[in-house]
Amino acid sequence: MQKKKYDQEKYNPCLKEANISYKCLSDNGYDKDKCELQIENYNLCKKFWGFIKTDRRKNGIKPYLPDPQDREAIKSQYIDAFLRQNTKM
Repeated sequence: MQKKKYDQEKYNPCLKEANISYKCLSDNGYDKDKCELQIENYNLCKKFWGFIKTDRRKNGIKPYLPDPQDREAIKSQYIDAFLRQNTKM
């Protein structure tokens, strides 16, 4: 049984970025060099939402991965902490 689009969005907050990466690869003969920015954006998205899930789990906040309708608000709460952690030298 194929998951519905909502289910995919619910469990993969980076679905849009993944689809953009896949389309770029498909359009460019699977040459990763031509899709470097799209792939990097997807990887950064996964890292960001992994950071959120880890923090929420550590602090006992459920669900660990927020529902799609709550993600924009959650994203704005976490973006500064994520950037601080990932730009340390």
